[in-house]
Amino acid sequence: MPDSSPLTPPTSSARQPSPPSGDQNVLARLSVDLDEGLRFARGELVLTPSRLWFHMPDGRWREHGLDSAHRLQYSEHGGVGMLELVDDERRHAHWRLTLRQSAQALRFVRSFEHLRSGAHEAPSAALCPNCHHVLPSDSDECPVCTRESHSPPSTWVLLRLWRFARPYRGQLLLGLLLMLGSTAATLVPPYLAIPLMDDVLIPFQNGQRIDPAYVLWLLAGLLGAALLAWALSWARTWLLALVSERIAADLRTTTFEHLLGLSLDYFGAKRTGDLMARVGSETDRISVFLSLHALDFATDVLMLVMTAVILLSINPWLAVVTLLPLPFIAWMIHLVRDRLRTGFEKIDRVWGEVTSVLADTIPGIRVVKAFAQEAREARRFREANQTNLAVNDRLNKTWSLFTPTVTLLTDIGLLVVWGFGIWQISRGDITVGVLTAFLAYIGRFYSRLDSMSRIVSVTQKAAAGAKRIFDILDHVSNVPEPAEPVALPPGGLSGQLTMTRVGFRYGSRSVIRNLDLEVRAGEMIGLVGHSGSGKSTLVNLICRFYDVSEGSIRADGIDLRRLRVADYRRHIGLVLQEPFLFFGTIAENIAYGRPDATREQIVAAARAAHAHEFILRLPHGYDSLVGERGQSLSGGERQRISIARALLIDPKILILDEATSAVDTETEKEIQRALDNLVRGRTTIAIAHRLSTLRKADRLVVMDRGEVVEVGTHDDLLARQGHYWRLWEAQARKAEDDEETQEHDAVLLANNLPQPSAHAEVAP
Repeated sequence: MPDSSPLTPPTSSARQPSPPSGDQNVLARLSVDLDEGLRFARGELVLTPSRLWFHMPDGRWREHGLDSAHRLQYSEHGGVGMLELVDDERRHAHWRLTLRQSAQALRFVRSFEHLRSGAHEAPSAALCPNCHHVLPSDSDECPVCTRESHSPPSTWVLLRLWRFARPYRGQLLLGLLLMLGSTAATLVPPYLAIPLMDDVLIPFQNGQRIDPAYVLWLLAGLLGAALLAWALSWARTWLLALVSERIAADLRTTTFEHLLGLSLDYFGAKRTGDLMARVGSETDRISVFLSLHALDFATDVLMLVMTAVILLSINPWLAVVTLLPLPFIAWMIHLVRDRLRTGFEKIDRVWGEVTSVLADTIPGIRVVKAFAQEAREARRFREANQTNLAVNDRLNKTWSLFTPTVTLLTDIGLLVVWGFGIWQISRGDITVGVLTAFLAYIGRFYSRLDSMSRIVSVTQKAAAGAKRIFDILDHVSNVPEPAEPVALPPGGLSGQLTMTRVGFRYGSRSVIRNLDLEVRAGEMIGLVGHSGSGKSTLVNLICRFYDVSEGSIRADGIDLRRLRVADYRRHIGLVLQEPFLFFGTIAENIAYGRPDATREQIVAAARAAHAHEFILRLPHGYDSLVGERGQSLSGGERQRISIARALLIDPKILILDEATSAVDTETEKEIQRALDNLVRGRTTIAIAHRLSTLRKADRLVVMDRGEVVEVGTHDDLLARQGHYWRLWEAQARKAEDDEETQEHDAVLLANNLPQPSAHAEVAP
């Protein structure tokens, strides 16, 4: 809010400023949603060529005249954004707002800077750096790069599977020919029923003599058609099942490989259980659809077409009567299909919630039990399961009505054919054999029609699954590969890093601003600062887990965005604050970044990380299984395995993100002694909250609110008594307080006196 006192109401001696009217050129507006007491309140900032107006929550307007010395600054701290109007001497006004307004605030500042540069028009719209799509006015997220359609899935999405079926088009063509042959063979027996009835059975019933050879030929024809249909159907089913399984396997592999290529921000917005369901369950569903139901559907269509042609050739009028229920069934399929389509997609989303509960609870079972939250997690799963049940019940209500209705229509159609056929026989238009053949064909026709109606459900399930998979495949990585990558020199990188005016935003939240830093090859840099100051984000940018929003990061003078991601990351060793180990042996985990490493190289890396001794104490040494996520090891042991894993690849750039935070003091000293030798000749960037662990760094970089505020050695920064000095003093005081508390507790314990409770009342 403005620092000066509010405007007085208009009197004879005080004039209330007028708000910007229509004849004034409004360059930008910004909603301000917090007051001075950080309470929600509605206000608005309005920028014109000569003034900055503020519409206060009480309805009054305040104006600030602008000159060339004024600057508008935006910063974030503690989850609150602040906009300040300043000059070289003082702050004239300030306004607070929630981080939801960050994107608009940054655009407001850009408009102000655009005005200060001499322009009197609003700046042009911001563009996405990846696809150059115009960004929306209230967000910094590109609707193209981050899109994931939530529209109902169309059945046509299944046609996109052709890109996976194209390599098997020869087998598919052979399968189609086998399908035509088997379908034609199944249509032979009803046709042979005509001479069997008219030339054999009815004359024999009337006392006429029959030719046994003719009967044997007809029966042989029936048997041959059945055997041929069986053989062709077996070959068709076996061939197309093999093809469908390979299509599904290719789809599953392609989806997983595409997932691995996406940037970290995609995974931050997705739940593990949902992604597992997409890659696993949805591809299995598509495989079943392609191997069974798509084959049945194609067979049904062929059967219907060929049967209709035969019926029309035998008797057109009777064929027309046979086909009467078809338009009604087609109308019902169209009506129900849309409901099934949206319903199955909703079921998929709800099932993703069920699997997400499992994916959250099972890996975190130790925390669940430690906090006695078994009942809570069981309730979460029960609620997700009940939601899944309710969605399925609503869909089953529609489906349970649809299927019997189709059966009823086919039964009515069969009854109409019986009546019309008897009437035609009475008039002598057809014979009993023709009606018998018609009834046999109709049985096949209506059974296939009923089968097709049931396939509607399976088709919509497959379409919903295919849409969820293509949502992943259509997602564009925010860390794209360069169109014309620059090749690294034969010797690789030296490790020099140059950051120039680097800026980065998580969505609309600014995290790094105007950061300039030069890291020399082989230099050890310590990043320090309060939590949320941007240290880990800067490391993520250096590793190119994200791309900078502004500015550039260069390795040996080459912009990281011009290098292949894999080529660059091969030169980086990363030790995370929370070490992650894969299920497997200790040797396999150490050699994860270098699978071809020899046992001697693995042991050497373990020795350097001071892990060799505890590994030998395990039952199977380096071949001991660590369990899922390394649960069979302590936190310090996992961290040392993680350090050995990073050291084995001999990286030019070593990133230590709180690498010693999970170990005890003695273990930390051992690791520090090992690191003293290992960082030589290697660019090392270390993050640590315990400042004492960074005293040997060549330089310390102090960050605050996404900016570099101090750079220097430990002694130099202490002498300046700035940000680093305050951090150091705060940690020193905390260490002294902890030491005094421990000494006090030891005295009480030695004298057998009760220790004070955390909840004890203090005497007045």
